[in-house]
Amino acid sequence: MSQEGTDIHRRFHTEQTGIVFLNQLPRTCNQREFNFCVIRVQVMSSDFEEQEDELLALQSIFSPQEFGRNEPKFGGEIRVCVDVPAGFTVATKEGELLCQYEISFLPPLLLNFDLPEDYPSSSPPSFTLTCSWLSHTQISVLGAQLIDIYQATRGTVVLFTWVQFLKEDALRFLDIENLLELPSDDHTSKNCCHAANQQPDNHPAPDAGTSHNVSCNLSGHCEGDVSAPSDLSASAPSEPRAENASLSKSPGHSNSQEDDQSISPPFLSPSQRLVSQILINDATQQQKRFASTVFDCGVCFSGYLGSDSVKLPECGHIFCRGCLSEFCKVLITEGNVRGVTCPQAECSSAPTPAQVRTLVGEELFGRYDRLLLQNTLERMSDVVYCPRRDCGSAVIREKSSNAAMCSACGFAFCVACRKTYHGAGSCRPEISLGSNTENESEEGKLPLPKSKEGLVALWEDYIGGGKERKRLLESRYGRSVMTLKLEGFLSESWVAVNTKYCPYCFSRIEKNGGCNVMTCCRCFRNFCWVCLTKLTERTNNHFENGTCSRYW
Repeated sequence: MSQEGTDIHRRFHTEQTGIVFLNQLPRTCNQREFNFCVIRVQVMSSDFEEQEDELLALQSIFSPQEFGRNEPKFGGEIRVCVDVPAGFTVATKEGELLCQYEISFLPPLLLNFDLPEDYPSSSPPSFTLTCSWLSHTQISVLGAQLIDIYQATRGTVVLFTWVQFLKEDALRFLDIENLLELPSDDHTSKNCCHAANQQPDNHPAPDAGTSHNVSCNLSGHCEGDVSAPSDLSASAPSEPRAENASLSKSPGHSNSQEDDQSISPPFLSPSQRLVSQILINDATQQQKRFASTVFDCGVCFSGYLGSDSVKLPECGHIFCRGCLSEFCKVLITEGNVRGVTCPQAECSSAPTPAQVRTLVGEELFGRYDRLLLQNTLERMSDVVYCPRRDCGSAVIREKSSNAAMCSACGFAFCVACRKTYHGAGSCRPEISLGSNTENESEEGKLPLPKSKEGLVALWEDYIGGGKERKRLLESRYGRSVMTLKLEGFLSESWVAVNTKYCPYCFSRIEKNGGCNVMTCCRCFRNFCWVCLTKLTERTNNHFENGTCSRYW
């Protein structure tokens, strides 16, 4: 070929189309060179059109989060979400312990590609395959298989076929069925591998057996070789890394693996950080799938998208946001925070605090949080409240003593009778109105009867009498004694006789019927009404082997 023909051949390799050169061919070129140029123009025009059509097809098939084109070059990035079978688990070794986690999604494979001008007629795409959860060898095997797929379909576009293979067959091709063993910490340099194949411009096709560069990047860089079949050239791409950076900054194409790594705690080991990335990605993808699925509300039985529904994590029951929000608001307003559970019948699962916050708002959530804490403290056997009305702080008591001291106000009291601590004496002293009657007697008032029966008769005479009778009794015993102290004394006497203290939370409990197995209305624990013994799940053993009768 003449020098002019060689120059023309070189110019065809530097342009996307060579139509313009047919009118610029030198008059001295021979017929053979002219025919070569015409054929070359036709091939290049066909390659150009097929590349453009393929990229347009990929843009229409995949979402902007899955595919990004690198303008103005014929290249881009594809995020391939691998199909994960049901019951799939990832496992990693932490010392001698094997930790397994069941997941539904894996972080995507990143396929960065650049289309040479003679693709698909003569050369494959140059590509970089990136994955954080496959080993150096596994990612290299996938890269070699992509080359084999192109060779089997030489002359046709292959990117979509590559994506389908990575999505549907990658795990099966690597003999990964239901368990993925992640690299341990002593092989962390293999956690993130790149299998690269690039066809440089103006480079003749090498012989079979040429090896592909495989770059590996976690904390540094490492290189290895993987043999490549066929006559495909391979060298480490110089531009795709910069192209990746530009794509990662574009809207909707942030690097999810780098983002996951940035939010991972810095004290985690490399293997723990990798597991964290996988679990975060799995939770994110499951939430996206839930948000786009229609579910029937368990209350109103209407269909709602998951984005308008709430799924309780403990039981998995799903309700529309409106029904569950109204349900929680009513219960919290009434003060029944223990009732904020799953509305499904016979289900005791509860929504998370974060879910309650979004359902009821900040104001009601503050009430819910406060009442729930108070209710929880009341159910703890070693927590009591300061009996002072202006304090009411929670106090931790010693189990070996009935004495307690409030750390807020310094008041020492008896946890049984809620009075000032009285030492080893009885915590149920006789209630006396002696001091009050003495003061009244000094003013010319009569003392109250000494017996309880006399006090009860006097009180019934007072509340059942007319205005004149009440005025007479008030002038005889004192109005404050009749209206306040006598009524309070009789009320406390009735409570002391007809109620008992719960052995768990020391609340006053009244028995209103039934057997002697009592359930405290505050802490919801069982005890024997006769001897106040704390009852476990084996309730019958106490009544069969003891002196107490269950029914009487």
